[in-house]
Amino acid sequence: MDNYKKKAMFLIILFGLVSLFGDITYEGARSVNGQFLKVLGADIFIVGLIAGLGEFLGYALRLLSGYFADRTKAYWTFTFIGYGLLVSVPLLSLTGFWQIAAILIVTERLGKALRSPAKDTILSLATKQVGTGFGFGLHEAMDQIGAIIGPVIFTFVLFLSTTVFKQETELARYQIGYSFLWIPVILVIISVFIAKLSVPNPEQLEEAYNKQNNKKEPENLTKIFWIYSIFTFFIVLGFAHFAILAFHFKNKGLIPDAQIPLFYAIAMGVDGLVALIIGKVYDKIKLKALITIP
Repeated sequence: MDNYKKKAMFLIILFGLVSLFGDITYEGARSVNGQFLKVLGADIFIVGLIAGLGEFLGYALRLLSGYFADRTKAYWTFTFIGYGLLVSVPLLSLTGFWQIAAILIVTERLGKALRSPAKDTILSLATKQVGTGFGFGLHEAMDQIGAIIGPVIFTFVLFLSTTVFKQETELARYQIGYSFLWIPVILVIISVFIAKLSVPNPEQLEEAYNKQNNKKEPENLTKIFWIYSIFTFFIVLGFAHFAILAFHFKNKGLIPDAQIPLFYAIAMGVDGLVALIIGKVYDKIKLKALITIP
């Protein structure tokens, strides 16, 4: 393995850790945000509005952040700011009002909008050296490990809240869970900092790959990009946000509070398990791999 491949692999693993700690934070929160808002007094309309607004801004603003990240080449800056806004998640442990919780939940999504295009660009520059499918698959697998750990933390906290933590109120039980998320937030910032110091100019990884393989990057977005974008739009069109599902689980008493995030963790586990497989399949058959997606 040459020096560029070693650097690329190291960067992919570091970003895997970044995403792992990041997912512990925000996926842990997302597994309970719906029922937490109910505890704070929000109704289903408010929960749906907050979840929908957060997701809309989290995706729509990527057009702007991606554009400016490309124009300025400040990929690391956008990544730092985006992950820095994860502090809004453990700050939920300090609020007792759904209005403030709503602002913090949407702020976390804004951070996602800022960091995702820049982070994915850095990753794409690195994955060329080891295989795009494998690189993103490995990253996604590590990402989903965090997405499992986060909800499981809340499962244990809610289960043990009355016995170990001696909390009598529902609000206090959820606040304890959110307060634990300060730890992964700090680890995220440290991991991003190490990644930046290790590979300050990830563009060199792609340049080296193109030079070695006599390849040239297209100047404009390709037809395949637009087809894939349309495919992505339709495949997620009918998805229901978990915050709404969680609200109904709690409101109807269908599932005990401690088990709701566990169901979310199971879904994330399936995602992570399949990611590595699909990544390797993509490297072999490219976009034909999409037919395997349910």
